[in-house]
Amino acid sequence: MGCVALDPTMTARDRALFLNDAMPAGLFGGVGVDAERVAWRLSPEPFAISPQTLAAIQRLGPDLLRFYRALASLYQRSVRGTAPAFIAEYLDHGKPEAIIKLGRQNRLRGDIPSVIRPDLILTESGFIASELDNVPGGMGFVGAMAQAYCELGYDTVGDLDGMPAGLAAALRAASGKEQPITAAVVSVESGDYRAELEWLAAAMNRRALGETYVCKPEDIVFTEEALFVRLPGGEEKKLDVLYRNFELFDLLNIAKHDLVLYAARHNRVKITPPPKAHLEEKLAFALLHHPLLAKTWKSELGEAFGRLLTIFPQTWVLDPRPLPPQAAILGLTAGGEPVHDWAQLIPLGKSERDFVVKPSGFSELAWGSRGVKVANDLTKEEWQRALESALAGYDTTPYVLQRFHKGKRVKVAYFDRKSDDVRQLDGRVRLCPYYFVSGDDIGLGGILATIAAADKRLIHGMSDAIMSPCTVREDGY
Repeated sequence: MGCVALDPTMTARDRALFLNDAMPAGLFGGVGVDAERVAWRLSPEPFAISPQTLAAIQRLGPDLLRFYRALASLYQRSVRGTAPAFIAEYLDHGKPEAIIKLGRQNRLRGDIPSVIRPDLILTESGFIASELDNVPGGMGFVGAMAQAYCELGYDTVGDLDGMPAGLAAALRAASGKEQPITAAVVSVESGDYRAELEWLAAAMNRRALGETYVCKPEDIVFTEEALFVRLPGGEEKKLDVLYRNFELFDLLNIAKHDLVLYAARHNRVKITPPPKAHLEEKLAFALLHHPLLAKTWKSELGEAFGRLLTIFPQTWVLDPRPLPPQAAILGLTAGGEPVHDWAQLIPLGKSERDFVVKPSGFSELAWGSRGVKVANDLTKEEWQRALESALAGYDTTPYVLQRFHKGKRVKVAYFDRKSDDVRQLDGRVRLCPYYFVSGDDIGLGGILATIAAADKRLIHGMSDAIMSPCTVREDGY
């Protein structure tokens, strides 16, 4: 299904108003109202990236697939004692024993996430992946936006079917069935994503891409033979796949989680993304940059190792344990001196603090930019508190120190509701490509662009940000 021809008589304002009416209310960021059906700023056209940027993003997909497989392999080797012990020690740190045991199950050994979404900050020299997400929001949002822009005559990356077809292919690969029955389970914590998942499930079902239902944890029914999803009318459907749309820190709050895991262990159902907390840690970036692991990573990743080193920012685990007097933290300096004590970072001036402090993974603070501190935004006292607080929380929630890379400036048109006119936003952009894993293949389903005002340090979904799918143009970024 192709897009309609672009109507040259429509003004930019007309296109923005059309998009506002075409988007389902409340699809993202809460429930819309008549005056503001869309809870973000609308651009009258998709965000344009260059063919070179698209090619780089397409190359990144297979590299990320190799990275996840290498990370899973290194973790298991570390557990067995055939790789350095600190790999598993760091990736398991702060987690309940039940979560650690869950991720080490033999049945899950080869499983990796079906959906991979990096957050790419577009800089003057390319892009930097500030983090990876394998329980991402936004899939239905991007799909619905692509459809709305298509009705205006704009092609977008992934086209109309990129998101529903991509997820369906990943679910087929996970289940081994051509027409799997899937329950996308949404917890209370992740409830903001329910509406967009319902849109995506409906799009998949219309295209006869299996059967997908969005439900609450209590709608899952357990028997010794299988898991079922109970539909609103009372009918029960036997499940092939349970799509986990909640973070693992929330697992123990999920109704019937023990029964779901029992079913997965006995091959009654496939869970994706797999409940492997070690694949959801930001400190994996620190492991990739660790010089003592370079040969190991090179062996696992091949040429992808060098490419990922340039894309993953330098990262260090904020480990409060003292170092021997002759030791230093590899790759980190303060005032031109090697750092052997985190306290050396405290006196640094703002211009020297090109860092971000963030919780690594297993925490309610580790998603949606919660808990993130940009060091050169803070006063000296705030910076000291952020650093000391992160170090003090190590035993329960490890934090990382990550090199901060400023995004390049972009100019993007948006519809300003107050003035009822189209204006230009001077901003910085985060690109979120959605990759879908099908066996040894990985496909790009679409790209979400989030453009925040240039004075914002963190780029994420917010009411005063522009969010749109991406298109490709020679004059794009």
